[in-house]
Amino acid sequence: MTKPIAHRACPCVASVAIALTFASMAGAQTAATHEQMHRLHNDPKAYMAALDDPARDAWQKPDDVIAALAIPDGAAIADIGAGSGYFTFRFIPHVGARGRVYAIDVEVAMISAISQKMMSVRPGALAPLLARPDDPYLPAGGIDLVFICDTWHHIPDRVAYAQKLKQGLAAGGRVAIVDFHARDLPVGPPASMKMAREDVVKEFEAAGFTLAKEHTFLPHQYFLEFVPRR
Repeated sequence: MTKPIAHRACPCVASVAIALTFASMAGAQTAATHEQMHRLHNDPKAYMAALDDPARDAWQKPDDVIAALAIPDGAAIADIGAGSGYFTFRFIPHVGARGRVYAIDVEVAMISAISQKMMSVRPGALAPLLARPDDPYLPAGGIDLVFICDTWHHIPDRVAYAQKLKQGLAAGGRVAIVDFHARDLPVGPPASMKMAREDVVKEFEAAGFTLAKEHTFLPHQYFLEFVPRR
């Protein structure tokens, strides 16, 4: 089994366990409160069970999301805030025999969980990567698609982070953001923890990106694709 790619340990990893791998309490019928989210993130097994709850599929629509991305054969994908691999393992069949998916997270428990599942995929298809909250450690110019789901609103200094994403993109590369609308919803975090779509667009524009495409089929989330500004 390939070992996860570990970089410099972040001294604040323990205090930012919720920084990147954030998603809703997927099986719940009501939005999570701050207290509920805090309890959930302190219990990695319960958190991973929530991320992988089949009930999430009804509103996350993972197959539709992946189809909309039209992933080319041989693509390199960085799934940032990969969590327990909800999207990571769904991406692998779409990158072909030459492609690779980087499962990037700041939480050791999530990287360990993904690493334990690696025997189920072809050798070389998956690279778990323990990163820092302020740096995804993307290979320079090596990524065709950066995918960030339910995570962007937790990243510190997001404009600087987006600029690092740009450095990691290959020619023709793009960044896809899926996150909750900033309003009360039946799933997801409290409204106070969310970011408005317009604010995300402004941040990426400030980092040198252009909104290239927007998908509107998700019931509770915006789905945006950005490309570096020419």
